[in-house]
Amino acid sequence: MSQLNETITRALRERAGDLLAAGTVDAFVGFTTGTVPMVMRPLVARTPEEARQFVWNSFCVLNPANFLPELVQTLSGEGQVRVGVVATGCWSRNMVVQIQENRLRREQIHIVGIASRGMVLPRRVRALFAGREITRVEEKEHELVVSGPGFSETVSRWSVVRDNCRTCSHPNPVLFDEMLTSHSTRNPVADRFDQIEEIERMTPEERYQWFQGEVATCIRCYACRNACPLCYCPTCFVDESRPQWVGKSLDPVDVSLFHILRAYHCAGRCTDCGACEAACPMGIRMRLFTRKLEKDVLALFGTEAGMDPGQPQPLATYGLDDPQDFMLRG
Repeated sequence: MSQLNETITRALRERAGDLLAAGTVDAFVGFTTGTVPMVMRPLVARTPEEARQFVWNSFCVLNPANFLPELVQTLSGEGQVRVGVVATGCWSRNMVVQIQENRLRREQIHIVGIASRGMVLPRRVRALFAGREITRVEEKEHELVVSGPGFSETVSRWSVVRDNCRTCSHPNPVLFDEMLTSHSTRNPVADRFDQIEEIERMTPEERYQWFQGEVATCIRCYACRNACPLCYCPTCFVDESRPQWVGKSLDPVDVSLFHILRAYHCAGRCTDCGACEAACPMGIRMRLFTRKLEKDVLALFGTEAGMDPGQPQPLATYGLDDPQDFMLRG
């Protein structure tokens, strides 16, 4: 473990334990080591002793905001509760969205912030060692030591960091009760929408072909939906049968419609946390679909999702000076 991760892990265990012991929080959400390399699993600690299992590293990729509302609701059966949770920049923005959408109340969560230096995409590591079994990955300050039967090699950590982390403009939590680390001083990426602009330069026919190529391998497992903190409808439109909004087959039309509707469902709400892409077993870059909408919302409304819990969402409100005048017509 790198010295930085070891320092954060030690501080996280201590701080979560103190909050639980003092009764400031009734539970604390963090991560602990999984059963296979490069996979960390969420852990809900209810006692200081359980908090000693928390671990922090570049493989803590599941967005804890995804299950935070259900956890709070479940524990609320025991009375008023407050849940502690660790949060990076995008995770905290998802919690802001949940407050805006009345999924959470601010007083129900105690956010312990960690400045993100970018999370690793395990798929990218495995691709470097295709055909070889990886049994151990040790994270150093700037490298990963990847080991397996008969080999041990070092790769640059940044070379396998997720795309959304590479273009992240908010590595620091925007909402927090306390910080566990110093604020990141990483300079904002100037060309953070360059992938989108490259697609925008295509002709409509080229863009359609590109889109069809991206979703061609989709198996409709819905891992992207299930990993997304924004997808919480009691009955998802893909599961609805009366009426049936979209077919359930792997026909290209059904697959395309699913991805288009899912992306538009996230318009003005997506924080580019990358949970969808990280969960996809087929490596589909569906984050680019929501990234395009994120770019358009920023251009049209001058706002980004999840920045202020007191600010209304751009597509959930309107003003008399909106460009479209359809609302004023009688």
